[in-house]
Amino acid sequence: MIEFAHRLETVEEYYFSKKLREVNFLKANGKPIINLGIGSPDLKPPQKVISALVEGMNHEQAHKYQSYQGLPELREAMASFYKDVFEVYVSSSTEVLPLMGSKEGIMHISMAFLNEGDEILIPNPGYPTYTSVAKLLGAKPNFYELEESNNWLPDLEALEKQDLSKVKLMWINYPHMPTGAKANEAFFIRLIAFAKRNQILIVNDNPYSLVLNDSPKSLLGVSGAKEVCLELNSLSKTFNMAGWRVGMVLGKSEFINAILKVKSNMDSGMFYGIQKGAIEALKCTKLWYVSLNNVYEQRREIVWKIAEALNCTFDKDSSGMFVWAKLPAYVKSEEFIDLLLKDKSIFVAPGTVFGSKGEGYIRFSLCATTDDLEEALARIL
Repeated sequence: MIEFAHRLETVEEYYFSKKLREVNFLKANGKPIINLGIGSPDLKPPQKVISALVEGMNHEQAHKYQSYQGLPELREAMASFYKDVFEVYVSSSTEVLPLMGSKEGIMHISMAFLNEGDEILIPNPGYPTYTSVAKLLGAKPNFYELEESNNWLPDLEALEKQDLSKVKLMWINYPHMPTGAKANEAFFIRLIAFAKRNQILIVNDNPYSLVLNDSPKSLLGVSGAKEVCLELNSLSKTFNMAGWRVGMVLGKSEFINAILKVKSNMDSGMFYGIQKGAIEALKCTKLWYVSLNNVYEQRREIVWKIAEALNCTFDKDSSGMFVWAKLPAYVKSEEFIDLLLKDKSIFVAPGTVFGSKGEGYIRFSLCATTDDLEEALARIL
């Protein structure tokens, strides 16, 4: 009998992969499901991005293997994007590495820096992939709890009282998913000092920086950050290109070279046309961000009404394409979302998907039309 690798015993199939099968089964059987659970943009990328993709498909180099490091002009566009948006200066030749989505980067970074038995600081609540990748590599997740009372920021003083001798890497994610909390520069400064004292690599996962956020920040904008930090970013949310799989990791050349060692053994480069489209996306002016956020603002207003109708509370100062809502006391997240799906044919994500500290919360996605959102509100009222 063929046995599976033992590492598979440490992880389960991704929650949304399983739950969407149930949702799709209900839809196939005539249930009018409104999906407010997934953060998959339903809007199109800019037209010039699509045109660049189509044009790129006819280029003589389009169907060949591409560079593991991406086109030079793509790296230049990524570096310019960081300069224009975050006032962060990186070398396009040595400090930027294009990725096939930032999710790929989570695996590549982990493989480049972690040995079996190393510990990783992972936010709770937080993106489940951080934990899954750690387990697949035989590393040990060390969860740091985030509290609403502390604006969903880690308590660095409490962390430093722990034994951090085996901690090699720390994941952070601001603006935070799923809560939408933002971090200020003062926190980033303290975080860099914490990393240096404890010789921990900090990785900021930053794909929501331009979605409903008036003050986008990069961890790399803090003095001295490059010594102990990397940053991931993505075109998925900012430019409605989730299915294109375009991301990036930025940091000092020694770190980038280590990640490239892994990446170059895992893929054969990003499709030429996709790179050309990504270049055009990264050249977008502020008008694009304003128009995108106008849509999300209109949708968020309706989602706030839905949350209020469900007797939930929420923070109107949060960022990103989700609304993180607190359920009434003693209501369990998964029981609530299952009841909502059964009785109202509305699917939202339970907070427990993101960790034990997500119990008592639910997450609404803004990736649905105003018509669907208005219909969801009508079903609840």
